[in-house]
Order: sequence, then C-alpha cells, then structure tokens
Amino acid sequence: MEIKQRLSNYYKGKKVFITGHTGFKGSWLLAILNELGANVKGYSLSAKSSIDLFPILSHTLSHESVIADVRNLEQLTNEIVSFNPDFIFHLAAQPLVRKSYKLPSETFDVNVVGTSNLLEAVRKLENECQVVIVTTDKVYQNKEQSVYYLEEDLLGGYDPYSASKACAELVVSSFRNSFFNVDCYPEHKKSIATARAGNVIGGGDRSEDRLVPDIVKALSSNIAIPIRNPNSIRPWQHVLEPLSGYLLLGTFMKDNPQKFSTAFNFGPIHNDHLKVRELLDISIKSWGSGIWEDHSNEQDPHEAGILMLDINKAISELGWTPKLNATQAIEWTIDWYKKSDAEKADFTYFQIHQFLSL
Repeated sequence: MEIKQRLSNYYKGKKVFITGHTGFKGSWLLAILNELGANVKGYSLSAKSSIDLFPILSHTLSHESVIADVRNLEQLTNEIVSFNPDFIFHLAAQPLVRKSYKLPSETFDVNVVGTSNLLEAVRKLENECQVVIVTTDKVYQNKEQSVYYLEEDLLGGYDPYSASKACAELVVSSFRNSFFNVDCYPEHKKSIATARAGNVIGGGDRSEDRLVPDIVKALSSNIAIPIRNPNSIRPWQHVLEPLSGYLLLGTFMKDNPQKFSTAFNFGPIHNDHLKVRELLDISIKSWGSGIWEDHSNEQDPHEAGILMLDINKAISELGWTPKLNATQAIEWTIDWYKKSDAEKADFTYFQIHQFLSL
C-alpha cells in the first residue's frame, strides 16, 4: 500500500493533537494532516513573525489552535483531556544549539519539563492513544567519528540543547516503564515512541543561527553567505521525510502498540550525508548565484563536527525509506524560497502532494 493511502486510512477523521504546531516542522505536519482529513488541535506559542510558515498557511488550515506554553501543566492537561486525541505528536521545543548556550536553563525547562508535562497529561486520558515524542539526532553520545548511531547507542549531549533532548528521552523511558509499560498496555492503552530525526531542511524555516535560513537570507540580499565549520558532516533531509516517518510510525503503533513503543531514527541513507560546504554549493547552484565565506571562529561554542544516523530499523520495521536524496532535498528547499510570498502556500501543498506520490 502506498504511503499516502495508508496515512489517509489511519488519520482521516481521527483526532490528532500537535504541540509546536506553529513552528517550522509543526506547520508542515499540520498541513499534511489537513490534507489527510484529520481533526487537528494544535498547542504552541505564537509564530515569531508574519513570514513564518504558519501565518503563510493559516488561511488554508482547518484546525483548533491554542496559543500556550507546554510548561503550563494545568492548561496543557485540560486541552489534551478535553480533546481526547487518538494520536499526539509532541514537537514543541527550544530547538537551537547556539541559543541553548545563551539560555541553558530555559532550554532544559522547555525540552525536559515540557516533555514530562505532556506525558503527565497523557496519564489523565482514558482512551487509547498513540504518542510520538520528537527529539533529535543529537541525543547520542557523540564520539566525533565516522560511525552511524543506532537507537540502542548511549545517549549523551555536549551542548545544553543536545543534553536536554537526551534527558527528554530518559523522561520518556521513565514514564514508559512506570506508567505506560508495554506489558500492561490493555490497562493503560498508551503507546509512547520517540523519533530522532537528522538535520531537517525545507521551505518556511526562519530560525536564527540555522544554516538554510542564513543561506537564503544572504542570497536574497546578494551578500556572501557567512558560514561556520564548512567541513562538518550532517544527516541533511527534507522536512517531509521525517514527518512522513512520524506519521507512518503512528500507524504501526496503532496496529501493534507494544512492539512499536520504542525509538526510531529518521535520516538519509548511509552514503548521503553531506558536508556543510557541499550543501552550500548545491544551494548556490540551485539559487543561480552567490558565494560563501568561512567565518569559523575558535571562540565559537562547540558544535559537533560529524554526526550520522543509522536508519535500518525504520527501513526494516516501518518500511520507511527516504524519497529524496540530499541534493534533491536542497533543491526542493531552495525552490520554495524562490517563490513569491503569494505563491508559497500553494507551493507548500504542491510539494506535499508531489512527495506523497513518490
């Protein structure tokens, strides 16, 4: 069965609760679920600006939107319990490495306490519910070597962001063992999985200190792209890749909640991890002009030099495989940013339909 039909079969008419729905990935997920016919309720802080993806898509979306903080346990619990969802996707986070150096306590508060609050709220649900907690590829104890990290590898985290997401994984493990144990599923009826995605790119990302937004900002202004660590290697992937993985995972959790209440990596195939400089060159070629300059500084906060994921578990157990290679992912991303503001909403849905048809 093709993925579009499978996702439609499982999500059409179902209640889906998304935290972080106004963010970059959350907005894409909201758009996909709207296309699948789901009944969606979003819970998030406000979009930061009018050029973020959520405001661009707002006139096309049919959903209930709650603007609130995941650190507010009482409100989060009330919104989840009153909605009584079939599926929950927890994306709300402080997602930026460099910001985590500036605001470490806030990063841990949002990413760890926010996750704990979400799962505490889930405890109040009486119905069956499948919950996907989105963390990151950076949860692993990074050896800075050419190794592909498996879901069973040690968790770690040098910077506050990475460590906070590793802590969130431990929170999930604790709640799963203590309150949602797979052996007791018939009693609690909750399946809890974590999804660890690689470096996600795509149209509509406006985050500070993130590579693609910095590239587009410089190219749009016709100035040299300022770059740090051009030889760093990352698991680049288009935003639709992991989102399709999260949704697919949810369907398998529905069918076999005990087996799939676990962690999954989502990233590119092994030979498709690019250096930053390679992403830059492809972006410039796709844009049609531009240059980049190395602004690396030894005084900059530490960022991982090499990071690669093993995705064989998702391939073998979910039947999920990347549909776009890294070059195509970059080209799709630049194509989105090259559209006029009036075209971007329609082009978002065009890319969703195109992707789901691959």
